[in-house]
Amino acid sequence: MALVASVRVPARVLLRAGARLPGAALGRTERAAGGGDGARRFGSQRVLVEPDAGAGVAVMKFKNPPVNSLSLEFLTELVISLEKLENDKSFRGVILTSGACPAGGCLVALTCDYRILADNPRYCIGLNETQLGIIAPFWLKDTLENTIGHRAAERALQLGLLFPPAEALQVGIVDQVVPEEQVQSTALSAIAQWMAIPDHARQLTKAMMRKATASRLVTQRDADVQNFVSFISKDSIQKSLQMYLERLKEEKG
Repeated sequence: MALVASVRVPARVLLRAGARLPGAALGRTERAAGGGDGARRFGSQRVLVEPDAGAGVAVMKFKNPPVNSLSLEFLTELVISLEKLENDKSFRGVILTSGACPAGGCLVALTCDYRILADNPRYCIGLNETQLGIIAPFWLKDTLENTIGHRAAERALQLGLLFPPAEALQVGIVDQVVPEEQVQSTALSAIAQWMAIPDHARQLTKAMMRKATASRLVTQRDADVQNFVSFISKDSIQKSLQMYLERLKEEKG
């Protein structure tokens, strides 16, 4: 399944999803406004899916305010929604729309096949972990490096850069920057290009290109979790995180 990310947030295009997370049940189903033949939207507390079976595409909207943080509950609902679409062979593509795209939000966008960012100076995308006094895990580093290259990724990670639209396009972390009102229509046009390719050929090529990164994550997952817990539990790191949060409060105040 093809994935396109739209950020009006960034927009992402998804082409097939994976593993199941336990938990969360999907909520009620209802007819989608303007949906395709017999299309019914479904969702949960944090994820709304608006499918168009006629076009073979679904638009997935994140609604986990205030910043669509990637909590376990949110990720569980996201994976269940993707799995439901994946098991329905009438759908070949998914457009993800989200708001904030630093850190984990950036990773979600990077896993998609195509990324579209609204041309608004309030929106940015990047991995800003070092600004919090922590470091991006290797699987985040690998994914960013695969997208923008080693030198650009090294600079972005060391400085914790968040790229506004023009810079994001220049460095290659997004594929298009468009006016905010054109984000979804552009995503629909982009995903049509991906869906024009035979699924098996595109999916096998994607798996080939991303195999090394995915395999490294799977084989080192347990060690990565242990290292993160040990690192984040240090008093100095906790103090650094607290200082960052207090600075954010001052900026908002």
